[in-house]
Amino acid sequence: MNDLLDSFFAARGMEYVTLDAGLEIVSASPKAYRFADFPEAIAVGNPLDLPFPESIGIEPMLDEVLAGTRDSFELKSIGRFNDPDRPIYFDIYILPQRDRVTQEKQLVVLLDDVSERMGLEQKLVQATNETNLLFNALSKSKSYIDSILASMAEALIVTDENGKIKTINRKTQELFEYSETELIGQSIAPLVPEYRALLAAIETEESGNGDGAREAIEVVGKTKSGKKIYVGFSCSMLEQEQGNYAREFVYIGRDITERKRVQQRQFAQAATTRILSESVSFQQAAPRLLPAIGESFGWDVGEIWMTGDDRERGVENPGSVHSTQGAIAPPERLRCVVSWARSSPDSPPVEGRRDRYLGKGEGLPGWVWENARGRAILDLSQEAEAAFARPEALAEGSGAAFAFPIVGDTDESGDLADADPCHSEILGVLAFWSDEVQTPDPDLMETVEGLASQFGQFIKRKRAEIALRESEERYRDLFENASDLILSIDPRGRFLYVNRAWKETLGYSEEDLTRIGLLDIVHPQCKGDYLTHFAHVLRGNILEGIKTELITKSGRKISIEGSLNCKRVDGETVAVRGIFRDITDRLQSELALKHQQEKTERLLLNILPQTIAERLKRDAATIAEHYADVSVLFADLVGFTRIAAELSPIDLVRLLNQIFSAFDRLTEERGLEKIKTVGDAYMVVGGLPHRRPDHAEAIAQMALDMQAELEQFNLENEQNFNIRIGIHTGPVVAGVIGLKKFIYDLWGDTVNTASRMESHGLPGRIQVTQDTYERLKDDFILEKRGAIEIKGKGEMITYFLNGRVREPLPSERRRDRLKALKRLGIVSEPTQQLLDMLENRLADSP
Repeated sequence: MNDLLDSFFAARGMEYVTLDAGLEIVSASPKAYRFADFPEAIAVGNPLDLPFPESIGIEPMLDEVLAGTRDSFELKSIGRFNDPDRPIYFDIYILPQRDRVTQEKQLVVLLDDVSERMGLEQKLVQATNETNLLFNALSKSKSYIDSILASMAEALIVTDENGKIKTINRKTQELFEYSETELIGQSIAPLVPEYRALLAAIETEESGNGDGAREAIEVVGKTKSGKKIYVGFSCSMLEQEQGNYAREFVYIGRDITERKRVQQRQFAQAATTRILSESVSFQQAAPRLLPAIGESFGWDVGEIWMTGDDRERGVENPGSVHSTQGAIAPPERLRCVVSWARSSPDSPPVEGRRDRYLGKGEGLPGWVWENARGRAILDLSQEAEAAFARPEALAEGSGAAFAFPIVGDTDESGDLADADPCHSEILGVLAFWSDEVQTPDPDLMETVEGLASQFGQFIKRKRAEIALRESEERYRDLFENASDLILSIDPRGRFLYVNRAWKETLGYSEEDLTRIGLLDIVHPQCKGDYLTHFAHVLRGNILEGIKTELITKSGRKISIEGSLNCKRVDGETVAVRGIFRDITDRLQSELALKHQQEKTERLLLNILPQTIAERLKRDAATIAEHYADVSVLFADLVGFTRIAAELSPIDLVRLLNQIFSAFDRLTEERGLEKIKTVGDAYMVVGGLPHRRPDHAEAIAQMALDMQAELEQFNLENEQNFNIRIGIHTGPVVAGVIGLKKFIYDLWGDTVNTASRMESHGLPGRIQVTQDTYERLKDDFILEKRGAIEIKGKGEMITYFLNGRVREPLPSERRRDRLKALKRLGIVSEPTQQLLDMLENRLADSP
């Protein structure tokens, strides 16, 4: 400014501030400080928004004035209330100009003092209609805001605390492909799935925990058509009214998709180059390459489809890549050899796709193999052919797929970029899949196709390296890579050579082996045999099938088996050579198998009587045998249905298990045979499969013991179970029928009659037939019930068993328990001696 303009502005009551292209103060009139929010902020070099915070947000319009696309910009009726008694009102006019010396573009900010006019206007408006004034102010404010929103180059979204959209601008509609009516009142989540991360950033900043930097937060957005875009959001929180906790959140976002794509391509290229340079083989590079490329571009599943076997892919140890096991793909077929999926708790594993085969033209990988060029399917829902060979880890429906040929050849100059894919060796296909629809990106396709070709050159190079190394090391590795333990020792037992398997198995280093001999690591219990074997070998004998035990460096004992022979030069033994195999695991497996067989045997004996089980093992034919004289007992819990309705299933089964387990113990003690349980019914028989003359007495005592056991159970568990028991004596047929789930069962009228005795009995009583009564009447207390009608049998005379004339002596009970243990096969020699003594003593007693 010059002195003439200074005088002109002063005469009109105006001040000015000039700005450079960066909106920083270059100069100011003497009294411009009167209009500043902070008078001391009017200083050269300070940004405009420091003295005039009203300029925040109008930078795009000021840039347009500087560029000449806008004539001017103005802000009206700005108030300063530093002195409450004399507020200042002023208008701001912003015009372009050029510096007189440097001719650089500048802005001049004219500050027009309109305090007097504003005072009159305010008084006039207040005097006429305060409501109209407020309405006009609001209208102007809305118009001003609308003009700002409409001119913004960034997307603006205003939401409430629940994420519902209240305001958007035109750029938001263009960016996300929605109309205003489709978004207002709806959640912001479909547009910005990660919007809660933005809310968290705002809360952190507002609470004072942030670092104060208002940097844009980069998130992934979704358009109406399902395309993924990247947006950098600047976020802030507004309170509607003083003291009102209803808040609004303002998001100002810029489309950074193209920038992110460039970064993705650069990262993928750098990561691929680093992985291939650090990897020594295909199996090292492949599992790292897929996530590096896939995560760079935000894809969800990656696969490598190859032709040929592992060695042709440059794999040093075939079968070591995942679970391929060195399989060979059939001619003219692709095989999925490596798979990767982005980590997610909802994503199923993709290992099931390995060893899957595709022919030329089948699915997207097959199409790329056949056509020798890459292909992108940006929306899988529009491509029917892509549904074939779609990974299971992808959700059904929309998504995208990309596949690129892994090219192994270049042109004659060695330039991969100029190679013709149609005349190059296609080693396989690199395929990626995404759950989201993608947008066209030719640069991405070119980048990843180059990475696939770079990977192909890596495979070709590793093939050549492996072939050369194998040619040089074939014989050297014969011993070193053997799984057998190979060693050579001198005649004194000192180590001359051991292979890698020997050192890894025993844990001794080369330095350790120079200080010790073979005898030093032989287990003490085996040293005598070792010295005998060693002496035989030194005399020129060859020993096969030698077994001994060694001590590893960690102190673990291992068992080995193998052969020893000697090397002789001019009739003298110079070395003893041995080839052994670690049989520790085999011996442990054999021992475990033996224990398992014993457990299986015990389990079988819990299901079938021992004699029947042995017959079934010898001959699987039907087993049936007639027994002329046995006693059958049926027992049933009274009121079980009512009790079951009152208890939970777990409690019910627990109680039944306690009761029937106690009955099982009684069965073993009495030398009886449990047949089965059906619901709450229990069936046991005496006199088979081992015939015994006192079967009726044993069954009768069993019934009495069951009553006593149930009574004890009720006391301990505060229950009120009751039992009804029936017994009959007579002939039966017993055996095992069927092919599966064998059960030892009984058939015949005796079984039916015993069942009728139980079902027609009384709760808490033991009912027996006339036949059983005749067997028990001398030793047991029986009460005649009389003639009752029995279903299917007519009228029968029955009796109630009330007790025993003489209770068994404690020594008899102890003998019965010992006999039960003997039948289970768990009686030790001292216990057997005690059993013999008890039987002799009881036999001698009157």
